[in-house]
Amino acid sequence: MSFEVTILGSGAAVPTLRRNPTSQYVVCNDRHILIDCGEGTQMQIRKFGIKFQRINHILISHLHGDHFFGLVGLLSTMHLMGRDKGVTIYGPHELELIVRTQLEVGGGKLNFDLVFVAINGDESKLIFEDNLIEIHTFPLKHRVPTNGFLIKEKLKERQLLSDAIKGAGLKLEYLPRLKKGEDVVDENGNLFSFDEFTAPPKPSYSYAYCSDTTYWETIIPHIENATVLYHEATFIEKDKERAKATFHSTASQAAKIAVKANVYKLLLGHLSARYDSTEIHLSEAKVIFNNSIVVEDGEKYIISR
Repeated sequence: MSFEVTILGSGAAVPTLRRNPTSQYVVCNDRHILIDCGEGTQMQIRKFGIKFQRINHILISHLHGDHFFGLVGLLSTMHLMGRDKGVTIYGPHELELIVRTQLEVGGGKLNFDLVFVAINGDESKLIFEDNLIEIHTFPLKHRVPTNGFLIKEKLKERQLLSDAIKGAGLKLEYLPRLKKGEDVVDENGNLFSFDEFTAPPKPSYSYAYCSDTTYWETIIPHIENATVLYHEATFIEKDKERAKATFHSTASQAAKIAVKANVYKLLLGHLSARYDSTEIHLSEAKVIFNNSIVVEDGEKYIISR
């Protein structure tokens, strides 16, 4: 089971030859999730070898174009490639009207269902859950209602010790209970202790995504102890007044959030096109939080320690 994120777009509102607008592809225990979908995302998906049809959850943080202008094109391509499996889209409630209107006006009827789940950047809540993962949303502070996301693995089952099991007389139906940390007593009164036949579970990890936001410590309880935090770093410190005026963050402000939230690793993105280099972003962040990385389009990051 893998947990990894591929950066499809690491730039801010103005795309460059190096950086597309924001989009990320997350695989968590075979759940395939797209976060944001800026213009050109479908080309990045093709460029970096991702399979369109695996995506079944799309999370849209807010309704600024560099985070959703690529969505209708992506859905249309999925249709043209023969998709018949539905897609669930989580985003501001206005998004459904925008998407359905564009498809209708353009004559783009899809052969698969779209399910929209409204999240309006005003509350934290669980928006998806199955037996392996959870997806939570929480408010950010930007010029329009904006959602952050936390993708986390559920507590994993204990690991069976094959050498201990051999010759112990365990029935197959006992194994799932042992993996859940339960002792088993058979029909003859024999006790099988879970800690004798299993090892502790592998660690569970989490990925927090904070798109456009000003420096806002209110988000800390929602991302606390995340394995990896992605936080926008549109500006550097010399432009912090511009960051404040536009409700964005600097690299050092993102690093301060990482420290206060006690995360393991910090990914910095959503970089303004005004900067030719990322050296200052990285150096300003590392002074505060050493385990910082400036992301690049096409790079893949494993969510682990």
